[in-house]
Amino acid sequence: MTHAVRIHQHGGPEALSWDAVEVGAPGPGEVRLRQTAVGVNFIDVYHRTGLYPVPALPCCLGSEGAGVVEAVGEGVRDVKVGMRVAYAGGLGAYAEARRYPADRLVPLPDELDDESAAALMLKGMTAEYLIRRTYPVKAGETLLVHAAAGGVGLLMCQWARALGATVIGTVSSDAKAELARAHGCAHPVVTTREDFVAVVKRLTGGAGVPVVYDSVGKDTWERSLACLRPRGLMVSFGNASGAVPPFAPSALAAGGSLFLTRPTLGHYIATREALLESAHQVFALVRDGALKLAVHHRYPLRDAATAHRELEARRTTGATVLRV
Repeated sequence: MTHAVRIHQHGGPEALSWDAVEVGAPGPGEVRLRQTAVGVNFIDVYHRTGLYPVPALPCCLGSEGAGVVEAVGEGVRDVKVGMRVAYAGGLGAYAEARRYPADRLVPLPDELDDESAAALMLKGMTAEYLIRRTYPVKAGETLLVHAAAGGVGLLMCQWARALGATVIGTVSSDAKAELARAHGCAHPVVTTREDFVAVVKRLTGGAGVPVVYDSVGKDTWERSLACLRPRGLMVSFGNASGAVPPFAPSALAAGGSLFLTRPTLGHYIATREALLESAHQVFALVRDGALKLAVHHRYPLRDAATAHRELEARRTTGATVLRV
């Protein structure tokens, strides 16, 4: 018998409960993991509240983690007992142990510790596909990144800087502005006293940016569109302030024949080859020192509710990890 943090109904952080669960032996193509660390992400809040549907209740939350393989099921060849691995995707990470598909696991390099891996998989690969594939950022370009001091935001700022691009990033405080600047954001904008649209226009000579990366949603939607140059790309990949309200497609035409995409990590790592390529791109930048992961908040697994409260109150920066 082991334990997991689950919800039995949707609601606030108090809906998270510490439950005894049975993991069982791995089935064909599966492994059983003894988890060591679990990453916390805003998508976990969406699942808890019901904004994003879950398959069934009760449900164990969490989408990324790291651990050690305890057992392998029939047909598993590339993953061995005792191997350190990490993953991103699906639900069920808030657990001491779990079963997981072997072909969705990524072996960890020796230089990457488990906490960093647990915090890096989802956020790192998200930064990778956004910067390299959703819109391939090029040297000399200027882009707008919302929530630049968050877990994904800090990684995106560093990745863009490594490519020779300039980041304008929104943050909510002076402390977060300094953190974003230290991680590659050339122009942090404190939104409690600055208008990010005006800053973008000033810094681009009125032209606007070719791409906006928006994980905030409702509160920034219309002003984000106003930051784009003609035929610019709006990348909406989160809803921290709530879902974007319905809008007329003509708004994209009025803004300058704009493009809009709503990407998800799962579609960018759908094959094992794509998964390993994305993870290896992240690991390579970490190894080279271009990406530095900031794990600023650590909680015991059973205190996941506290982690959620801090995340929703925007009292966190960088990555948050649950220790198992």
